[in-house]
Amino acid sequence: MRHGKKFNHLGRKSAHRKSMLSNMACSLIKHKNIKTTLAKAKALRLFIEPILTKSKKDTTHSRRIVFSYLKQKEAITELFGEIAVKIKDRPGGYLRILKIGNRLGDNAQMAYVELVDYNDEYINDKPNRKKSRRKRKKSTGDSVTTKEVVAENKDLKKETPVVEEISVVDETPVVDETPVVEETPAVEDTSVTEETSATEETSATEETSATEETSATEESFKKDKEDPADEDKKDKE
Repeated sequence: MRHGKKFNHLGRKSAHRKSMLSNMACSLIKHKNIKTTLAKAKALRLFIEPILTKSKKDTTHSRRIVFSYLKQKEAITELFGEIAVKIKDRPGGYLRILKIGNRLGDNAQMAYVELVDYNDEYINDKPNRKKSRRKRKKSTGDSVTTKEVVAENKDLKKETPVVEEISVVDETPVVDETPVVEETPAVEDTSVTEETSATEETSATEETSATEETSATEESFKKDKEDPADEDKKDKE
């Protein structure tokens, strides 16, 4: 019958459970922070806190008792050397359990286990600073003058770029328009008229030369046809 046995067996036999908790305690002493399931974290807190209380008295008897639980010399030297100095003023509550999300696969709830004195984020030894509150001053004549000065400065900033834009617009089109409009069409008209007159003259000369040549060739053919008949008549006579 298990009357009054309310601790968590963690699904293991007693030998397996004790060796697992001692290994977890040694890794916590070495790394000061481990990640495990929430059930194992609560079981580890019940296992290691009496050991941490025993380490405050650095005697041979307390070292032998702690060695019977941990069974690692390196963990014992660190526990009685560095950690005992940190926790000597703390009356219990050496561990902190921080719950995190559930584990993928079996959906077990996970948690971080850490030594309280080795986490600087939660230490409250920092001096409390008073929060200073600044009250707004009531509006006076000086504040009105400052507002007017700011408004005048804004007006000046708005006016200055407008003047620059107008000067740029006035200068640019005068330079570009005058030479293009006056010079270019005159040159084009003269060149076109010269080309047309030259083409007309060449065509007229070609036509006259062609007509003269044709008339000369026709007269020569007629003479050639008439010459043998005239010669025959002269021979008969």
